[in-house]
Amino acid sequence: MRFLQFSRFFWRWITIANDTIVNEGIRAREVRLIAGDGEQLGIKSKSEALQIAEDASLDLVLVAPKAKPPVARIMDYGKYRFELQKKQREARKKQKVISVKEVRLSPTIDTNDFNTKLKNAKKFLAKGEKVRVSIRFKGRAITHKDIGREVLNRMAQETSDVATVEQRPKMDGRSMFLMLSPIAENK
Repeated sequence: MRFLQFSRFFWRWITIANDTIVNEGIRAREVRLIAGDGEQLGIKSKSEALQIAEDASLDLVLVAPKAKPPVARIMDYGKYRFELQKKQREARKKQKVISVKEVRLSPTIDTNDFNTKLKNAKKFLAKGEKVRVSIRFKGRAITHKDIGREVLNRMAQETSDVATVEQRPKMDGRSMFLMLSPIAENK
């Protein structure tokens, strides 16, 4: 009978996760023990705490390993991990993922090419995505940063009805970029 009980709860007595120390993985000699209902049981030796947890068919989980002495709680660790994962899944569902799309221009861009890039940027902004407009300076073109800045300012001006400038034109190595975010996001 004792073997059946041991094999039934064997999974509980191994370290289940790397981030939390459970059962035999606890290295402290003594721990401040908290019961499953939140009652303080006082400072107990590790073996005594493990025995109390085993008698209750629960796990001994280290909740505050840095405390003196470390704080351990008796709980159903499998259920605790399940609830934690469930909360994380719900949080991921509710969060809004904003992706950043990039539109690349050149300092000597022609009108039709600019209009095509403008149309793409407006399409991304309409979907609620941020747009990073960048200009890569090649060769000696880097000496004419003012031309690149004018192109970026023109893009910001053309998209002003659907976007706000999140970050003004800024140099980063051999490229200059501007960040645009949709207006609906800022309200």
